Amino acid sequence: MAAATAAVFSGGFKVKAGLFASQFSSLPLRHQLPRCFSSSSKTVASVSRSLRVSAVDNHRRRSSWPRVTTFCTAAPDAVSPVSEPEKKVESVEEVKENVKETANLLDIRVGRIVKAWQHEEADSLYVEEVDIGEAEPRIICSGLVKYVPLDLLQGASVVVLANLKPRNMRGVKSCGMLLCASDSSHENVEPLVPPQGSVPGDRVWFGNEEDLEQLPEPSPPNKVQKKKMWEAVQPLLKTDESGVSMLKEHLMRTSSGLVTSNTLKNANIS
Repeated sequence: MAAATAAVFSGGFKVKAGLFASQFSSLPLRHQLPRCFSSSSKTVASVSRSLRVSAVDNHRRRSSWPRVTTFCTAAPDAVSPVSEPEKKVESVEEVKENVKETANLLDIRVGRIVKAWQHEEADSLYVEEVDIGEAEPRIICSGLVKYVPLDLLQGASVVVLANLKPRNMRGVKSCGMLLCASDSSHENVEPLVPPQGSVPGDRVWFGNEEDLEQLPEPSPPNKVQKKKMWEAVQPLLKTDESGVSMLKEHLMRTSSGLVTSNTLKNANIS
């Protein structure tokens, strides 16, 4: 019974004796195999020894060859990084260095106050409707109550910075700024005055008369704010000893003449 259930292993295959016993009974015994099969292990061993001897001999011959240095293959750790092209980004410092070009990107225009009144929610503010050559007057708030009587603003010619982002001034949306001269103590303030012959919408620039033909288009308000253009230009704006408005040595002008202050000399402009 044990013989019937025993497993026989032949050539790596598991065979049940009870199923194929009759087939295995006819297989020849080892001593009955042909000589070629019995001597195959000797043949394999002989071939293996020959291959090892040949490999050692080839290695010796190769080691006697002169070494050649190649420059075609880079070391794995010597990979050169790929440099990306540098992007030209105009920084705030560059805006300050090119101050004249920056100033001429500001949309400064001649304006005329159509109507002015006291702000209902702020004692220090006036509200003005200002004609700057557009289809409708701009609404602009200015803190001039302490410095300029209201009746002097009615119908006055002024200089307006027009490409600032609108600001909410105590419930009134202000779309621009009147440029004014002030003394060092800020006790005296007055609006800048465009030259006679100027009309609402005339462009104001810094430089010579010939520069008018080369003026760039004004920058949009978002760029003026992002690049801090006004902040770069404003500290360099002054009136000289004659009251003429200037940016460093560059005159502030329209096609009709120079922008001035009526009474404030060597004053700041803001």
